[in-house]
Amino acid sequence: MTTHRMSKRRLVAGTAVVLATMLAATACGGDDGKKDEKPAGAGGFNAAIGKVANASTKAGGELKFVGTQEADSWDPQRGYYGFMWDFSRYYARQLVSFKAEPGTKSTELVPDLATANAEISDGGKTYKYTLKDNVTWEDGTPVTAQDVKYGIERTWAQDVISGGPVYLMQVLDPKTEYPGPYKDTSPDKLGLKAIETPDAKTIVFKLPAPNGDFEQMLAMPAASPVKQDKDTAAKYGLKPFSNGPYKIDSYEPNKSMKLSRNTKWKPESDTIRKALPDSISVTFMANADDMDKRLMNGEFDLDINATGIGQAARSTALKDHKDNLDNGQTGFIRYAVMPQTVAPFDNIECRKAVIYAADHKSLQTARGGPQAGGDIAPNMLPLGIKGADGKYDPYGVLTNDGKPDTAKAKAALKACGKESGFKTTIAVRNNKPVEVATAVSLQNALKQVGIIADVDQFDGAQTSGIIGSPKVVKEKGYGIIIMGWGADFPTGQGFSQPLVDGRFILQSGNNNFSELNDPAVNKLFDDAIAETDPTKAGDIYKQMNQKVSEAAVYLPFVYDKTISWRSSRLTNVYTSDAYNGRYDYASLGVQ
Repeated sequence: MTTHRMSKRRLVAGTAVVLATMLAATACGGDDGKKDEKPAGAGGFNAAIGKVANASTKAGGELKFVGTQEADSWDPQRGYYGFMWDFSRYYARQLVSFKAEPGTKSTELVPDLATANAEISDGGKTYKYTLKDNVTWEDGTPVTAQDVKYGIERTWAQDVISGGPVYLMQVLDPKTEYPGPYKDTSPDKLGLKAIETPDAKTIVFKLPAPNGDFEQMLAMPAASPVKQDKDTAAKYGLKPFSNGPYKIDSYEPNKSMKLSRNTKWKPESDTIRKALPDSISVTFMANADDMDKRLMNGEFDLDINATGIGQAARSTALKDHKDNLDNGQTGFIRYAVMPQTVAPFDNIECRKAVIYAADHKSLQTARGGPQAGGDIAPNMLPLGIKGADGKYDPYGVLTNDGKPDTAKAKAALKACGKESGFKTTIAVRNNKPVEVATAVSLQNALKQVGIIADVDQFDGAQTSGIIGSPKVVKEKGYGIIIMGWGADFPTGQGFSQPLVDGRFILQSGNNNFSELNDPAVNKLFDDAIAETDPTKAGDIYKQMNQKVSEAAVYLPFVYDKTISWRSSRLTNVYTSDAYNGRYDYASLGVQ
C-alpha cells in the first residue's frame, strides 16, 4: 500500500517500504532438546499461507505485537503504512472491507458498516449505501452516514492532516474545489457536494466520471467515519475514537500502545472482525535483531511491521523453529527504474543494455535468495493482480535462468551509439541495506559490458524530496534508481498507475521516476478504470503491462517474499493478499 499515491503510495514505496513486507510472528518457546516434538500450536512451515493455521473461535488473552517501526500515523485518514491499514481495523470500520479469508479470497470486497455492497447506477457514476442498524461508536452512539461523510472529507484538509492516500479526493473532486471540513463554511461542515447524506442511514457518492475501483478506495482506512465532536484534527492519531471491536486505552509514540475491548461494539454487526483477544498490546523497540530473539523466546506473538525475520536470526529460525515460519509473497516488486530525462537513458537501446546486462540471480541473492528475497520477476505486474502473467518474459530473464545476456547487452550498446559503454549513477536509499546490496550487484554486472556506475546512497528519510523530485534526479544524474512498490489496492490501477501513468508525474513526491508519459499507456488506464468488470479490466492491464515492458524503463528484480514468524500461541492465522501478504490481524486470537 502505498503513498499518497499519488503521491504517496508507498509513500510507501518510498517511505513506506516499511510497509512493505510481510508479517512476522512470535516464536516458539525454547528448545528443550526434543527435536521431534513440535511446539504446541506451531502449526508447521507455511501453515498460514492459503489456509488457516490453528483455527479457533476461543476468545480471551492478550495479543502481543512488537515492531521496530512506528506507524506514520494511527489517524485513519493519515496512515499510509501497510501494517497500519491492517491494524487500524481494530478501531476503524468502513462501508465495505476485505473478506476475512486466506490468500486470494481476501481480495473480495464485502459489506462492513453497510448492509450490502454499493447499489451502482448512472453508468457507474452513482454509488448508494445503506448503513446497518447496530453500528456504534465507543460511547454507544450510532455511526451515521454524516460521520462517514465527515471522515472522508478530512482527506481534503491536506494542510492539517497530510500523509494519507488521496484517491477519494482525486476521484470525487478532481479540481479540488472543496476546501476540507476545517475551512468548510456550511454550518454542519458537510459541504462536499459529491457526497449526499439524505438521512442518517443513507450515503450516496456522485462521481464526475466512472471508476471501476471506487469501492476499493472506500475499503481503505481513509474512508473511515470520524465523529465530528471527537475530531482533534492533527492530534487525532494519538487517540482515534473507535467504532470497531477495540478502543485505544493508552499510547506512547515509539514506545507502546494498549487496546481493550470496546464494549459498545456489537458482534452481530460485524461479519469481518473475529475480536478474539481480550486485549492487544504493541511494543516498539529500536533493535531488529533483539526483536527477532524475543519473538523466538515467546515474549511476543508477531512483528506488526511484517518485515520478516532478519538475516541474523534467519538460519536459527529455519533450523530450529521452522514450524513457526511462513514464506509468502508480499505483493511488492523490487526493481530498478531508469529516468528518461537522464542521458543516455533518453535512448531506449541504452536502457535495454542495462536490462540485458543485469545478473538477476545475483540480484535475487542480494535480496536474500529465493526464500527471503523472492522469485525472479520478468515483468512489472505482481502476481495476484488481474492481468498479471508471471510467464510474460519480454527480455528472456527466465529462459536465461536469470543470468546476464551480455551478447544482447553489447548489441544494444552498439545500437545506442555507446559501443564501449558509458558512465552513470545508481541512486539507492542509505537506510535499506538490502537495496544497497542490489545496487552493488547491478554495478558489478554492468561493469562487465563497459557501463561504469557509481552508487550514490541518499538519505532514505528524504526520499520524496530527492528521487521524488524530477528536477533533483536530473541535476544529480541519477540514471538508475533502486526502489520497491506494493499495491494500494489489488488492481492494475492500485499498483501501476502512480509508476507509469504520465499524468501522475509530480514535481515533489513523484513515483513515476522513469517519467514515462506514453499516450497509449495513459489511455489503457482510462479504459481499464472505466471498466466495471474486473476480469475485462484485467485484460486491459495486461496490455498496459506489456507496453510498459516494451518501453524498457524498468528492470524488475523479484516478486518480493519474506520469512514471517508466528508464535505458537497464535490462533486463526493466515496471510491475506488484500494486505500485501501480511497476516490478517483482525482475525487473530491467542491460546
